[in-house]
Parts: sequence; C-alpha cells; structure tokens
Amino acid sequence: MLVNKITLKSAVLISCVLLLTNCSTSKYAATDKVYKNMAKGFSKIIKATPPEGQTIDSLNNEQYFVGTVNMGIRKPNFVIIHHTAQDSTAQTLKTFTIARTAVSAHYVVGRDGKVYHMVNDYLRAQHAGVGRWGNDTDLNSSSIGIELDNNGTTDPWTDAQINSLCSLLATLKKKYSIPTANFIGHADIAPTRKPDPNNFPWKTLAKKGFGLWYDDVLQLPPADFDTTIALRIIGYDVRNLPAAITAFKRHFVGTDITPKLTEPDKLILYNLYKKYM
Repeated sequence: MLVNKITLKSAVLISCVLLLTNCSTSKYAATDKVYKNMAKGFSKIIKATPPEGQTIDSLNNEQYFVGTVNMGIRKPNFVIIHHTAQDSTAQTLKTFTIARTAVSAHYVVGRDGKVYHMVNDYLRAQHAGVGRWGNDTDLNSSSIGIELDNNGTTDPWTDAQINSLCSLLATLKKKYSIPTANFIGHADIAPTRKPDPNNFPWKTLAKKGFGLWYDDVLQLPPADFDTTIALRIIGYDVRNLPAAITAFKRHFVGTDITPKLTEPDKLILYNLYKKYM
C-alpha cells in the first residue's frame, strides 16, 4: 500500500513537471508560428525565378532567368551591442514578440547569462534604426543586433552576462569572419539618438578581440592632426560633430562624455585613428 502511494505521488509529481515544462515551452508558441510562416514566405520569394513583379526589359521582351552557379547567402559584417533599457529579460522578449513595437534583435542576453536567439543570423532584425557607420547607412541589413538585459542607468553588468556575451561574440566572429573593428555599440552608429550600451566594459571585450582599444602608451599627435577626419575614418557620422564626440568618448573614455575633446582625448583618438587606417 505504501509503495502504491509513493508510486502515485511520483506519477503526480512527474505530471506536474511535464505540465510546467509544456507551459514554459509553449509560452511563445504563437509568435514562433508567425516567425516560421514568415520564414516560409521569404523562402518562396527567394525561390521565385524570375522574381514576381519584376519589370521586363526596355525591349519589351519576356523575362529570362538563367541560374548562376556562383552565389551565396549574404552574411553579417557588423555586430551592434545594445542595452534593453527595460527591467527584465521577460519584458524584452515580450516587447520583441509584439508586432506593433516593430523592434527586434538577433539575440537577447539575460543578466543571468542565458542567451535567447530570436532571428536567424542571415535575416534582417529591426534593431539599429536610423544610423550610419562609415558609408553604411543601413546597419539593420549588414549587422547582427545583440540586446543585453540592462536598464541602462543603475544596473551593473554581471559577470555571467559579459561571459555569455563574449562566448557568443567568439562564435559569431569565427562563423562570419567579422573584422575585429566591427564590434560596436548602438550609440556609435546613432550618436544623436542613442546612449547604449551605457557604462559598458568595452575594454574587456577588446582584450578578447571584439572591438579595438587604444594602447597603454600614447604618442602626441602631429600639430596638423584633424580630429574630425579621424572620427570620420573610425566610422562616426560627423555631420553632428558634438554628438559624434560624445559617442566616441562614451565608448573609449567613459568618465567624461562632454562634447569636447580634451588633450588626453586627442591622444586616444590619434592612437585609434592609426589602427583604423
């Protein structure tokens, strides 16, 4: 009788565990289904030969399609790091699974180090918005967006979160041959709009090969050193120069983000400028 009671109790416990597991895995079942249907739609567009709605040539001929054997999938060339400016990973996942928000990211990294993959790396996530880096004015199409669960003001960056981020970045860098210099922040590409990731340990990432950093020993720049040109060569949009300076200092100086370059700032800028040349 005692054995039967234990067996029954175990069965009930297993059922509860299975029920909880199913509930947790099905929480995003509806949005997962939408994602898969959208992906199927994209595959139909890619497979269409010739593409539907394509205009005919100037000679009024019908379209002719000849498939080349030399092609490949587009791959990302940048990684852009953000902070969520929200209070929890769950809040961010909800934000990214509501159509009306029109925002997303390829990955979300929680404060506990858990990584959520939300968009296939080869697809375009809506994370960068209006921005510019060098001559690239459509960073959504050329980058992978990573959102870090952090409110952007009082939250510290946890070791678990940064360790998971670095592990993810190592995978992405190797898989897509992303250049070291192309690991940047949202504030770098949108200096007039965004401050994220705020108070971020960029030096820690740079030591691991994700982004550039200045040397310990700095040289004086020449008398004719043009700081505006240097910022532009690094990648900053200098059409609003004070905003570009603030973004540069947010990334590489940190302790002072006023829109004016001090003499120590110029030493850092000159050192980095030479690395980007």
